[in-house]
Amino acid sequence: MNDRIDPLTETEATQTLALLNGQADDLRADLVRLRQELAAVQLDVSGNRVAQLQEANQMLVLAALSAEGIAKTAIANLSELTYSSQRDTLTHTANRALMLDRLTVAIASANQHQARLAILFLDLDHFRYINNTLGHAGGDVVLQLVASRLKSVLQDGDTVSRHGGDEFLVLLTHVSDASDAARIAALLLAAVAVPSSIGMVRVQLSASLGIAMYPEDGLDMATLIDRADLAMYRSKGLGPGGFQFHGEAPLGESGQRSAAIHLLPLVRHESLPVAEDVRLADLRDANEQLVMAALTAQELEAHAREAHRQQIKFMAMVAHELRNPLTPIRVAASLMIDRDTNDELSLARLQVIIDGQVTHMSRLIGDLLEGSRISTGKLRLERGSVEMIGVLRMAIEACRPAMEAREQHMTIELPPAPIGFHGDPVRLAQIFTNLLDNASKYTPQGGKISLALMLRGQSMEIIVSDNGIGISAEALPHIFDLFVQDARALDHSSGGLGIGLAVVRELVEAHQGSVTGHSAGRNLGSEFIVTLPMDCRLQIESNLLA
Repeated sequence: MNDRIDPLTETEATQTLALLNGQADDLRADLVRLRQELAAVQLDVSGNRVAQLQEANQMLVLAALSAEGIAKTAIANLSELTYSSQRDTLTHTANRALMLDRLTVAIASANQHQARLAILFLDLDHFRYINNTLGHAGGDVVLQLVASRLKSVLQDGDTVSRHGGDEFLVLLTHVSDASDAARIAALLLAAVAVPSSIGMVRVQLSASLGIAMYPEDGLDMATLIDRADLAMYRSKGLGPGGFQFHGEAPLGESGQRSAAIHLLPLVRHESLPVAEDVRLADLRDANEQLVMAALTAQELEAHAREAHRQQIKFMAMVAHELRNPLTPIRVAASLMIDRDTNDELSLARLQVIIDGQVTHMSRLIGDLLEGSRISTGKLRLERGSVEMIGVLRMAIEACRPAMEAREQHMTIELPPAPIGFHGDPVRLAQIFTNLLDNASKYTPQGGKISLALMLRGQSMEIIVSDNGIGISAEALPHIFDLFVQDARALDHSSGGLGIGLAVVRELVEAHQGSVTGHSAGRNLGSEFIVTLPMDCRLQIESNLLA
């Protein structure tokens, strides 16, 4: 039997195969079309996301660049503003506020280190006669000349300030005994006595000087200044051009007089001199002016170099701190454009990075603005009746998360009854938030921080202390200056600019208070004491707030 395929069956199979092939081709075409549509959809979605991310990135970068530009503009003015706000406008010496602040810090430092210091009170002799003879404009020139000569004698770390009128205060921090103060006093009087010319008038100046030593003559600022003033008047009573100690002084030092000062008149008019006298006087004047010009030029050059160095150092620090957040922002923005990181979790993480860095930049710029407000005296207060316990608790709660993250232990001692005060609650909270934040930053993991409020007669003391890295003896006198940080504290500063404590001092003084910082040295912790006046009229009764 032959195997023979039925023609009808073969035809049906061929038709069926052709139909299946056609259906397969249709399915392939549909699949290709679907893939193309899916790719188009993906491209459209990705393109929109990329466009959105690129726009967001551009806005972030522009915002960062704008912030950096604002900061640079602020920096350009801060140095000059800071200097001028702390100087006497006529003599460019330290003003009264800066001198009293430095004296307070110097006394605290001397007390801790069992050191000595001297306060010199200098008063020009017969200055009223100078004003009557030369006029007030000529008197101003004399004061500027005296200030320049006094500064040329002093060492780094010493301070001269115009105390008022023709009076100057000098703070000497590098004295081991009274003989050091006597030596510098003699140099100061000799510098004042160098003859000079004011216009067409030949001037020979003299001054009387009083000296008070810490701790022998007093333990506080007011007592030392008062006793130096009394010693100056005692010296003036013995004749112009000398100095006296308030207490006992080494033999031959207290009360000595400069013969040259007594022999030469205070102000001498060269009236109708002979030709030879005129020539010699001109030569002397020229020689004296050359010497003084050389000394002044050296002094100005040294100050300019130091100011330039400080400005470069500060600008480098600010540029570094403002540049640091830009790198994470740019990296995060570039990762957001990457298609592999377009899932919601990655985008949320990158957004957190960008938000954190932008917040950091905002804080830096805010610090710079606070610094500029200090320099220009534009810190504003909105005063009202304030309950101090609530203010302190607000500051504590603001700093508690950082302390808990560092596992630090906080001790709080507050009176049970409310304490009334007349002030700005926001600025008061800023004072203690800054102090607590500093204490936390500069205290190691697991360290101890304490805050206590004590009532002292008609004032209250708020004490913030820690057992952290401490403050070096070199940095302690300058901790409240703008843009100053202890070198050892830079590793713990978290990108700060050295503005926080300057803001604290300015705000405390704006509330008629005072603030002092203390430290026994490296790794021995630090303590800050804020003293604020109590106003009995604003005392809040317990039963009204209970």
